[in-house]
Parts: sequence; C-alpha cells; structure tokens
Amino acid sequence: MTDDPLFITVGGVDMLIDLGAERLLAAEKQGEKIAVEIKSFLNTSAITDFHLAVGQFINYRTALKIKDPQRQLFMAIPLTTYNDFFQREFATIIIEDYQLALLVYDIEDEVIALWKK
Repeated sequence: MTDDPLFITVGGVDMLIDLGAERLLAAEKQGEKIAVEIKSFLNTSAITDFHLAVGQFINYRTALKIKDPQRQLFMAIPLTTYNDFFQREFATIIIEDYQLALLVYDIEDEVIALWKK
C-alpha cells in the first residue's frame, strides 16, 4: 500500500481515491501501480449505487490519466454484488463500454476473488 487514501487535485478539484497500491505481478516480478476505489453497494437501489460508482470511476480515471498516468484504477466490489447485479445485461454493457477494471472481493473469506481488466 502506498497511499490510503490517494489524494489527487486536477483542474481545481480535489479527489480522494480509497487506496493507492502496488500489485505484484508474479509473471513479471515487478510492481504495477494501481488505485482502488472500494464500493459496498449497500443501498436499497443497486442501480443508484451503480450510477454513483461508475461516475466516480470515470472522474477518478480521468484525474489519474492527467496526474499519474501509469497508475491503473480498479473499482472494488463485493463478490455477491458481482455475481448478482454486475452479471445483468445492462451492467455488463456499461462495464464493457467504459472499460471498467474490477477487483472483486469476498467479504466472508476476506480475499480477492477476481481481478478483471
């Protein structure tokens, strides 16, 4: 972990991304700089949470492109949300169209279940 949270200022706007980290890639044995925005999807409306998460992701990704272009942004979501809402056709279309990188975490086992670029 390099920053918690990762603070970025772009065009007069301050932003806090939940985590800045370096993920080790076993195949290359070198660090890959990432940023992770953690989403819980706890509200009663999954689509409202989705709208907010996607909007935030796009804003943060743009800020990183300007200030820290080698850092890749991931949206972290619970495994249960990924298996339910994120498998719906609308969600998969948005994920593909906006090229959202996902980090899916298992709340119960406290592990990362899936990295999806």
